[in-house]
Amino acid sequence: MAEVDKRIYPVQEEPVEVIDDSRTIELEDPTLAEFSGEDVAITPLENGNIIVGAGDDTMSDEVEFGANLAEELDDSELKTIFNQCVGDVQDDLSSRSEWEKQYQEGLEYLGMKYEERSQPFEGASGITHPLLAESVTQFQAQAYAEILPSQGPVKTQIMGAVTPDSEAQAGRVKEYMNYQIMNVMEEYDPETDMLLFYLPLSGSAFRKVYYDENLGRAVSRFIPSENLVVPYDTSDLQSATRITNIVSMSMNDVMKLQNSGFYREVPLNSMGAQYDNKDIQEEIDKLQGVEPSNDSGDCELYEMHTDLDLPGFEDLDQMGEPTGIKLPYIVTLSKRNNAVLSIRRNWNENDPMQKKIQYFVHYKFLPGLGFYGFGLTHMIGGLSRASTSILRQLIDAGTLANLPAGFKARGIRIRDDDQPLQPGEFRDMDAPSGSLREAFVALPFKEPSQTLLSLLGLMVDAGKRFASIADIQVGDSNQEMPVGTTVALLERGTKVMSAIHKRLHYAQKIEFRLLATVFAQYLPPSYPYMTANGDQNIKQVDFDDRVDIIPVSDPNIFSMSQRVMMAQQMLQMVQSNPEVHGQMGLYEAYRRMYQALNVQNIEALLPPPPQPEPVDPGNENSSLLIGKGAQAFQGQEHDAHIATHMSLYGTAIMQQNPQGMAMVQAHVYEHITLKAEQIVQQQMAQDPQMMQMQQQLMQLPPEQQQQLQQQMQIQQQAQVATVIADLMQQINEQFAPPPPQEDPLVELRRQELDIKAGDLQRKQQEFGEKQNLDIMKVDQQDDIAKDRINLSEDIAVMKNETAQDRLEQAERFKIADLQKENRT
Repeated sequence: MAEVDKRIYPVQEEPVEVIDDSRTIELEDPTLAEFSGEDVAITPLENGNIIVGAGDDTMSDEVEFGANLAEELDDSELKTIFNQCVGDVQDDLSSRSEWEKQYQEGLEYLGMKYEERSQPFEGASGITHPLLAESVTQFQAQAYAEILPSQGPVKTQIMGAVTPDSEAQAGRVKEYMNYQIMNVMEEYDPETDMLLFYLPLSGSAFRKVYYDENLGRAVSRFIPSENLVVPYDTSDLQSATRITNIVSMSMNDVMKLQNSGFYREVPLNSMGAQYDNKDIQEEIDKLQGVEPSNDSGDCELYEMHTDLDLPGFEDLDQMGEPTGIKLPYIVTLSKRNNAVLSIRRNWNENDPMQKKIQYFVHYKFLPGLGFYGFGLTHMIGGLSRASTSILRQLIDAGTLANLPAGFKARGIRIRDDDQPLQPGEFRDMDAPSGSLREAFVALPFKEPSQTLLSLLGLMVDAGKRFASIADIQVGDSNQEMPVGTTVALLERGTKVMSAIHKRLHYAQKIEFRLLATVFAQYLPPSYPYMTANGDQNIKQVDFDDRVDIIPVSDPNIFSMSQRVMMAQQMLQMVQSNPEVHGQMGLYEAYRRMYQALNVQNIEALLPPPPQPEPVDPGNENSSLLIGKGAQAFQGQEHDAHIATHMSLYGTAIMQQNPQGMAMVQAHVYEHITLKAEQIVQQQMAQDPQMMQMQQQLMQLPPEQQQQLQQQMQIQQQAQVATVIADLMQQINEQFAPPPPQEDPLVELRRQELDIKAGDLQRKQQEFGEKQNLDIMKVDQQDDIAKDRINLSEDIAVMKNETAQDRLEQAERFKIADLQKENRT
């Protein structure tokens, strides 16, 4: 490192200390005179002191931000950094040694190479059961079509309010990203294909997204899991303290980067690369049938994304003192040459938090118990190993049963015994006396076991069920099967694959966001082709936070058969009840069915239903009169339409049609709503306060823009509601029913009813009078009867009184007679 003379002076007339990186000096007279004539940099601090730097004192400020910092450090410091980084990588590699061993053993059971075996006998079967290979191939074929469709893997989603401008922006971003991925980034398609084959084997695969200076474009490179190393306690890439990418690069490419200044000029050994993961690489080479040559000229590099506290480039606090905090760097090492090739800052220059930039994306097959995921080699590797063993036993048993071996007597001699017997041939043989049958003893070899065959089938079925490659017998089922039953059968056979596909969708979403960032920062600010609106200089503006980049694949559907099945069930539901879904619902169901079948140019086969267009009020009245209805549009002369429809409303034929009257009234209300919105928009356009708010809106950040737009929309809706209320009050008076007109027939009928009512009233009166006479007669008869009864009662009383008088008189006479007798 160059000599640094950095001194801190307090602004006071007292002896102070001058401090630099190597010594502390007492000064009696702290003046700046000694720096006269020198190129001196003076920096004031917040505590009142000043920093005086002479020569190469502020290295981190003088070095360009994107420069190779390894050029600024001396050899001893670079050696320390090299030893520390290489030691960390070796520790990380040692911590995952068991994972590498298990991955290597799983590769052996792909069955891509026939194994020559001499045990248990020469020529024993070396076949490998294709369970693992079939599972990997099935997954790769299904995922490849979903993750990378032919029309492009990117779609966009608008964040916030959807406007015509945001929809056009989302369309441009989608088109440009698919253009870059499918046409410009030539490595994307084949490396995606390779990634999806490696992923189920190792359980993890990675992509590195960055801008390639040599190619002058963005790249997304596939990195096998064995070439990306992290510490033992890492849970994800974002929180990893260091990430090491083991890069195999040709010596010529390294020299090109050295000549361009990207790497340091250090002597390089031209010997072949010595890979740290050589066991896995050897197994892969064995499967391919290749082996490395001694003069391959490859160079193995370590590209470490790690945190360092570089001398001369320390993190400083507000006082200018080192904090000891490590900053993110990208360090490239050549282990074979014991050299640090480059050290570069790994944060954005304008980022005050100095957050590390993420370049890697982790694709997982199944979530493992640590950082690396589990693949099919981990989950069904045991089943594949056992299936291979059973299959070999069955083949060996058949071989031994068809070609038996055994013992023969010592004296037996057969002519031409080195040639096999042909069908129909009898060969001479010299044998001693005795039975020929007793001279041969065959070993007791059995036929292939049915038990082993059943066990093999059981294991294969278990592996297929786990890998979700078993046949789903949905198409052969009853077409009248309920939709819920069909979906349940489909889900039961695809649970594992659906979960894996969701993980792929999540990782691809992160990858596309990194790509969008690279496109926005490094690529030219204009589109390479003419856009729909003709403006090509809006690319950099389009890649902002208003549009979210997401994969076009559906995370819940991972295969064409599943998509077709769901679309077919949806079409059946729509066809079963067309009244509910309407014409547009039926059209959309058919369109999705064709999309699921990957039919091109669907519009030629299924033309979209005609869209409603504005028509004159006369034609609208014709439609309303026959019950077809009408639709109001923006920009129409609403007052003229309302007047025309009100004239139809008052006709006699419409007055006799309540349903038609309701349709006219509803259509008039549509015009009133649109008229109110038009009035409010005109008022807001002429309002100076609203014009000022619109100007301020363009200068605010996107988040504040959304908040202000929501407030303006609420205010506009309130004004529209007020205007609608006033217009409704005026129009409802016209909707009041008119007074009914007198019909002559009705009047004659009314007169007839009046005559009949008078006649009935007369008859009722006569009947009443007659009833009154009858009542009077009855009353008179009652009175006479009562008088007779009273007279009879009076006569009886008089008779009683007369009889009583007679009895009293007779009693008196009798008493008188007795008195006479007594006197006599």
